[in-house]
Amino acid sequence: MSAAPTLEEEYVRQDWLDSLDEELEQELDDGRLDALVEEDPDGTPDLNRRFYYEELFRLQRELIKLQDWVATTKQKVVVIFEGRDAAGKGGVIKRITQRLNPRVCRVVALPAPSERERGQWYFQRYVPHLPGQGEIVLFDRSWYNRAGVERVMGFCTEEDVAEFFRSCPEFERMLVRSGITLVKYWFSITDNEQHKRFLMRIRDPLKQWKLSPMDLQSRVRWEAYTKAKEAMLEHTNIKEAPWWVVEAVDKKRARLNCIAHLLSQFPYEEIVRPEVVLPERVHNPDYHRGPIPKDMYVPAEY
Repeated sequence: MSAAPTLEEEYVRQDWLDSLDEELEQELDDGRLDALVEEDPDGTPDLNRRFYYEELFRLQRELIKLQDWVATTKQKVVVIFEGRDAAGKGGVIKRITQRLNPRVCRVVALPAPSERERGQWYFQRYVPHLPGQGEIVLFDRSWYNRAGVERVMGFCTEEDVAEFFRSCPEFERMLVRSGITLVKYWFSITDNEQHKRFLMRIRDPLKQWKLSPMDLQSRVRWEAYTKAKEAMLEHTNIKEAPWWVVEAVDKKRARLNCIAHLLSQFPYEEIVRPEVVLPERVHNPDYHRGPIPKDMYVPAEY
């Protein structure tokens, strides 16, 4: 009789299943879901995973309705995703954008500021990425870097932070007055959960790129990040753009909860599309397709 898996072995298995789900989500739709049979090692169907897929597809259909409504009614939407490293922000963003039109919904994930940008007004480099009419912009980290990583890692002074806390609420009120709907999410995980997720990234060659030296420092400075987060929420939780906290220890529930909540922030309705009629193919008797040299083709290795 084999020994029961340890907690760490079970976590590794769950992380592998989640990675598999990410691949399946790219391929599945409602029509093919019925053909999918997922089983646990003991042979019993995992109904939770099926429920997750069904809800994800339902919410993604609603996101398409939201996208069409935003484009048709010329809305301007900004959604900010903040949280600890490995909290699952990227996973939620991926599910939101997965089936949307990138011309309507785009992701902004800025690198570290250049020397020139460090000499600018702090919010200046974010302004060009704000949405125009009919656009949704998702910020994978945002101007709140100043209240988090920059403060904790010593990349700015406490005077810079104090000025940020004075300016940020006014900056966001200006955005809202300009017609932008601003939604802010903080993804919350426990110390233990972050530790486990970092270990999984270290062991998985496909995920090691997600670990930067800055991420590793977040383990050392866990309590400093906690204090910084508390100060940030206290100073920037305004009526015009409140913070929403997503409990993110369970990745799948966090994704569904966040998407469902995001949808609830808009009075969107389904936009009736005109019927699409495929035109007939036009054949020109004078057209003759020329040959393409064989050395231009990609080698058929598979």
